[in-house]
Amino acid sequence: MEAACSPTTAGKFVVVGGGIAGVTCAEQLAIHFPSEDILLITASPVIKAVTNFKQVSKVLEEFDVEEQPNTMLENRFPNIKVIESGVKQLNSKEHCILTEDGNQNIYKKLCLCAGAKPKLICEGNPYVLGIRDTDSAQEFQKQLTKAKRIMIIGNGGIALELVYEIEGCEVIWAIKDKAIGNTFFDAGAAEFLTSKLIAEKPEAKIAQKRTRYTTEGRKKEAQTKANAGNTGSALGPDWHEGLDLKGTKEFSHKIHIETMCEVKKIYLQEEFRISKKKSLTFPRDHHNQLVIADKEIWPVYVELTNEKIYGCDFIVSATGVTPNTEPFLCGNNFDVGEDGGLKVDDHMHTSLPDIYAAGDICTASWQPSPVWQQMRLWTQARQMGWYAAKCMAAASVGESTDMDFSFELFAHVTKFFNYKVVLLGKYNAQGLGLDHELILRCTKGQEYIKAVLQNGRMMGAVLIGETDLEETFENLILNQMNLSAYGEDLLDPNIDIEDYFD
Repeated sequence: MEAACSPTTAGKFVVVGGGIAGVTCAEQLAIHFPSEDILLITASPVIKAVTNFKQVSKVLEEFDVEEQPNTMLENRFPNIKVIESGVKQLNSKEHCILTEDGNQNIYKKLCLCAGAKPKLICEGNPYVLGIRDTDSAQEFQKQLTKAKRIMIIGNGGIALELVYEIEGCEVIWAIKDKAIGNTFFDAGAAEFLTSKLIAEKPEAKIAQKRTRYTTEGRKKEAQTKANAGNTGSALGPDWHEGLDLKGTKEFSHKIHIETMCEVKKIYLQEEFRISKKKSLTFPRDHHNQLVIADKEIWPVYVELTNEKIYGCDFIVSATGVTPNTEPFLCGNNFDVGEDGGLKVDDHMHTSLPDIYAAGDICTASWQPSPVWQQMRLWTQARQMGWYAAKCMAAASVGESTDMDFSFELFAHVTKFFNYKVVLLGKYNAQGLGLDHELILRCTKGQEYIKAVLQNGRMMGAVLIGETDLEETFENLILNQMNLSAYGEDLLDPNIDIEDYFD
């Protein structure tokens, strides 16, 4: 090996990444092998830990995500050794990882859980912010205090939450789909939630229930070298709690949604002046399509593919993530998925010997259950990290292990606009083609229920509000019972469906 003089650490198991997948994996390995040192390599002084874990049903789980200093993890598990450094290079032939601090870490089995980084609509523009981790969320809050108008680009979970939480600032929200929240909802559910956007929000702010450790004041030289913005792990499900997202103006909600469009070009103030183009004011009225040129001068302008141009104080890029594979690919022949992730088989094993991957960095490349799909979400990061540890443990003692039950059925519970949202199976009829039917029940302001059926069998569901149907629906999807006989009655509020199918 090249640098014989550099210090060497050896661990039977080495895990890279201090997010949910990496920490869960390291914790499980530490429990399986209490006498082995487990090395956890992370570029950040804080890790993400799962707290208040609740198994809600067979596959649904709820938990909080808490940022903790690395030492807390080492205190809980004395055999976990945290190495606070970025990864420089992986030498898979020699089973060795070189870290930025000059150390070589020799492994027998390695799990890569380095997460993903935000796709930015354009790199290096000071007016474009990507929100992915606590640091970038705080930077966003700082910028927002001075803002009169911002533009949000993207239609995933972070964009949805932002639009709901921001007050006192005009928001222009550009999405490439027909309806909001396309990764999570169909147009019906989007419509149900949009009415909540326009309504005034209740004042009651619930006290924040978790401690936050920030990395303020601990920005090391290493981080400036490693472009600080890319190393943080993803935000937790209620990341905006405790961030006061208020702009300069004295009103609650002002949102205008531009659908079916993307960013065509971004102009800085001077470039825009030279272009002689005209920008639009904030649309005051949804029905009156009066187009008024904007007299105000803005720091940055966005031209959309629908030819409209808006000026704003800054742009939030919330257009999804790219797997963070870069430090590992050089000199190693990994199979990589179309989405840029490291391909893993049904034992979370990559294409290279003794290297596993879990969480946002990986691409599930096994033949999935007909009602499961990979989504880069908290729940899956935890499940994959847990299962990868189980597979690594089994392989290291020459045993085999069965596929974990959590991959039988896609299940995710979250909150949007203060509603509980449960997504099950092929909740958006993903991959079912035209051959499916939807049964809906909606009570405005209260609940939205959608069941996706194919050949009389339930394949997926969306439950918004306190419906108490998650366990029943989960069972109906798992046991694939033929529901043709019930037709529309399946969601009749006067029939207690739980009595039928418990």
